[in-house]
Amino acid sequence: MAVSAHAQALGLNDNLSGSLVTDVDDINQCIHIILHTPKGADPLRPTFGCDQDRYIDSPINIARPHLVREITDVLRQWEPRIVVTRVSVELVDIAQLAVSIYWRFADDLMANYVTNLTLDSARVAA
Repeated sequence: MAVSAHAQALGLNDNLSGSLVTDVDDINQCIHIILHTPKGADPLRPTFGCDQDRYIDSPINIARPHLVREITDVLRQWEPRIVVTRVSVELVDIAQLAVSIYWRFADDLMANYVTNLTLDSARVAA
């Protein structure tokens, strides 16, 4: 059985036989899950997720600083294993943004990584 296209877009492991993603792949997967989950969608953790929908349809010059702050804040709260060093937000299409999150492991000052994803106003419900 294959993973849905939405799950693949989120970077989820497509091997359903029980294998786990680790290290950088695990962080990338968690970042995708955090940023693609609307706040309030998890009833046991109502503050989990990202309020990207509040800004996605705004002009890019208005949306960009709000999204950078929102992404930095939610990753600081929900993914303590990393330190976000920079967030880049670029307009791809109407109501579609390309986001690059530059980060490093909290206990490693040397290695830097980047997670790329797309935010848009048409979220797919899980």
